[in-house]
Amino acid sequence: MKIIECPRDAMQGIGEFIPTETKIAYINQLLKVGFDTIDFGSFVSPKAIPQMRDTAEVLANLDLEGTTSGLLAIVANVRGAGEAAQHRQIDYLGFPLSVSETFQQRNTNKSIAEAMQQLAQIQDICHKHSKTLVTYISMGFGNPYNDPWDAETVIGFVEDLDRLGVKIISLSDTIGVSDPENITYLFSSLIPAFKSIEFGAHLHTNPAAWQEKVAAAYHAGCRRFDGAVRGYGGCPMAKDELVGNMATENLISYFENIGVNLHLNKAAFAEALRLSGAVFS
Repeated sequence: MKIIECPRDAMQGIGEFIPTETKIAYINQLLKVGFDTIDFGSFVSPKAIPQMRDTAEVLANLDLEGTTSGLLAIVANVRGAGEAAQHRQIDYLGFPLSVSETFQQRNTNKSIAEAMQQLAQIQDICHKHSKTLVTYISMGFGNPYNDPWDAETVIGFVEDLDRLGVKIISLSDTIGVSDPENITYLFSSLIPAFKSIEFGAHLHTNPAAWQEKVAAAYHAGCRRFDGAVRGYGGCPMAKDELVGNMATENLISYFENIGVNLHLNKAAFAEALRLSGAVFS
């Protein structure tokens, strides 16, 4: 079982700049917990995401001595991928690919076709620099723009990514519209069909629906889950202000209750929970 902690996703939409030293202290605490991966920052335009303009400085001050967690950085184009790839500490580059044409334009200022071309180049950069590409299929469970969506379209995107040799794909419910039925259908269709790909769940949710979503993905074979402490963050396009990230503490509780040993440092996580109040105040 892999838990991916996403402080970057939680922080990026906050308007007031979080001091760099605060980010460093918080992520260093998360590195002590034992998560599989920390999605710590992004190499994107500071005009687009001002909160992440200090990613390189944060990275330079992370204490990676003794941690078992890998580091993931989000990129939105070839330029960002090239910059991120120069940092030896980074293990994964994440790229948001949307099945919604409208959201792809809003999120990366590219069409889906252009994004696929960039993704192929980013995959080459990853190979050259010993990084692993993680592709997020955003709006993977629907969109608010009336763009066409169905499960077969998502499966078609996975087929294209498989041809590019992508090994990790995270299905992203960007606005919290997934339900147990479509979660079950997608994961139970994709996981047996693409055995060389590791599939993850990046599920946004309101507080009432989180458990049924996690359970559906888990029972359909998913073993990679993204979360953010206390469910902070979420998509600014979400129609419901209660739709945020999947709360990491809920993921931990669910898996422990069904007998899954996550091998996490509970004391370190408790301290991260405490620190999160100051980070996101």
